[in-house]
Amino acid sequence: MLKRKIINRLIEWKKETSNKALLIKGARQVGKTTIVRQFAKAHYKNFIEINFEQMPIAKQAFEGNLDARSILINLSAMGFGPLEPGKTLIFFDEIQSCPKARTAIKFLVEDGQYDYIESGSLLGINYKDVSSYPVGFEHELDMYPLDFEEFLWACNISEDVINILKDCYDNLRHVPDFLHQQIMERYRQYIIVGGMPEVVMTYLTNEDFNKTITNQKDILSGYRNDISKYAGTDKMLVKSVFDAIPGQLSKQDKRFILASIEKNASRRKYGAPTQWLVDAGMAYYSFNVGSFELPFPSNENLKLYKLFFVDNGLMCAMMLDNIQAKVLTGDIFVNEGALAENYLAGELIKHGISLNYYDRKSKHELDFIFPEGNKISIIEVKSGKDYKKHSSLDMAQKLFADKIGRRIVISGNNMETENGILYLPFYMSMFIRREV
Repeated sequence: MLKRKIINRLIEWKKETSNKALLIKGARQVGKTTIVRQFAKAHYKNFIEINFEQMPIAKQAFEGNLDARSILINLSAMGFGPLEPGKTLIFFDEIQSCPKARTAIKFLVEDGQYDYIESGSLLGINYKDVSSYPVGFEHELDMYPLDFEEFLWACNISEDVINILKDCYDNLRHVPDFLHQQIMERYRQYIIVGGMPEVVMTYLTNEDFNKTITNQKDILSGYRNDISKYAGTDKMLVKSVFDAIPGQLSKQDKRFILASIEKNASRRKYGAPTQWLVDAGMAYYSFNVGSFELPFPSNENLKLYKLFFVDNGLMCAMMLDNIQAKVLTGDIFVNEGALAENYLAGELIKHGISLNYYDRKSKHELDFIFPEGNKISIIEVKSGKDYKKHSSLDMAQKLFADKIGRRIVISGNNMETENGILYLPFYMSMFIRREV
C-alpha cells in the first residue's frame, strides 16, 4: 500500500474537527477512496461505504425528509450498517451523483452520532444541483496524485536519503554526486510514470512498461468519458481544450492560445469549457501577473494564462510515441521543457502554492512567481544545458531587486549558488512549500 501524506490530514480532522464532515476533492484516480478505506480501518470499529455511482439505489435514502433520523433509518433498511454511535465512519463516495446527500450533511453532522467523509471527482461541476450547501459543516481537503517525495517512498527510498537531500537544501550544500545521479534517475522515472497510484503500482510491479502506458491511457479514456457524460453541450469544446494542453505547453512561451484550437476562437466561447476542466481537477491555471506587486490576485490578467495538466505521466501518454524512452535516457528535446514545467507546476500546487507567471507585454517572462514573506520569489525552469543563461531573471533583478525574495533556477544540474541565484536540481522542488 502506498504511503500518502494526506493520511495525516485525516487524522488531524478526526482529532480536531469532529463537528464537521470531511470533504475530499480531487480528480479521478488520485486515490481518494483508497486513503479513506485505509484511514477507516485504522481508526474506526465500523466503516460504511456508499458509492452513489456504483449503488444508485442509495440515493433513495435522501428522497424524502432530510432529517438525520429519517436518512439513517433509510440507510439501515437498505442494509448499510452496523450503525454504532461514536465508533462508525460513514463514507459517501462520488457524492456529486447525489446532490441531496450533500445538502443533508448539515443535518447528519448536527445529529452528532457518527463521523462523515464525502468524496467526489467532479464536485466543482454540479454546484447548481445542490439546493443548499452545508456551509460551516464541512472541512474541505484537496487531494492530488503522488508528489515526487511520495514517489520516492513508493520506490523504497529511505527517509535517511531524503533527510540528506533536505539538509543539502536547507544548508545550500552540493548533493553528493552519486546520490544526485540516483535521484535524478528517479525524477526521470517520475516524469513518465506520474503520480496516479494505480499507475505507480503497475510500474513498480511490472517489468513491461507497456502495461504502465496502457494503464495511463485507460485513465485518460475515463477522463474523456467523464467529459462526454458530464460536460453537456460543451463536451466537444472541453475535449478540444483537454487534447490541446500538451501541444500548448510544448511551445516556447507555453501560454494557452485559443486561436491554435480554432481560428478566431474567443475567451467567451472557450472560457466555460476550460473552467470545466479546472473544476474537474484535470488541469490547473497559471494566470499572468503583469505587475510585479503583491497581492497577485489584484494584478492577474485572467485573459492570459497557461494550462497545466493534472499529471505528468498522463501527459506523457498523450504525447509522441516513444517519448518515455527519450526521457529515461536524459535526451534533451523540445518536449522536455513542457514536461519539466508541468512537473514543477504540479509540485507547487501539491505543496499549497498558487500558480502565477510574470511577463509584461510578452517580454522577460518569469516561469513561476510566488510570495514568500513580503517578497516575491522567482523560479525559472531550465531543461537544457544552458541553465545559467537566464536573461529574464537577470532583468527582473535589475528592475525589482528590492521586491525579490529568492531567485531560483531549477534544472537537471546539482545544487549550487552563484551571484545570489540558487540553482536547484528538479527533485529539490519537493522542499519548496507555501509558508504557513
